[in-house]
Amino acid sequence: MKLPTLMVLTDRSQCSGPLIDVVAVAVAAGARAVVLREKDLSEARRVEMADQLRAVLAPVGGVLMIAGARGDAVHLSASDAFPTLRPSFVGRSCHDAGEVRHAGAEGCDYLTASPVFATASKPGYGPALGVHGLAALTTIATAPVYALGGVQPPDVADCLAAGASGVAVMGPVMRTPELVAAYLAALSQGAP
Repeated sequence: MKLPTLMVLTDRSQCSGPLIDVVAVAVAAGARAVVLREKDLSEARRVEMADQLRAVLAPVGGVLMIAGARGDAVHLSASDAFPTLRPSFVGRSCHDAGEVRHAGAEGCDYLTASPVFATASKPGYGPALGVHGLAALTTIATAPVYALGGVQPPDVADCLAAGASGVAVMGPVMRTPELVAAYLAALSQGAP
């Protein structure tokens, strides 16, 4: 599976409306990869939400990854155990060189490196990596790296120049899903 250059992560606490509606607007604006987080919900509610998001993504050939270790395409936190039965597609959140190397040893298909810039959504992971810190991680990564954390459309070119394969966005798109178009425009222009 080849992921698009923009990945949208869900967070209903930051949504400008119902989560499914917000993601539908983001998909209409061009988003094609979504990570369903919402780990605080019951398993039944997450399954229901996943089904609804798949229905939104299916007409455009989009992909849904589920945060945690269940499903065919999963996104693992830095501390999640790798599933005993390997899903067909696995991503992992990384915050430092050790985690990037670990994700590579596991054979992850992609990883997110965060926080690249200061953001209220990623507290507790130390100072922001900055573009130079992102570049240091992309040089040792064995899988595509998505820049995550405080990335705004004007930052995309610098992230790509630092070696990122794309960007992952949560808060800005959850609050204003139409921003997807600006991210995609910046991604299409590529690195400077």
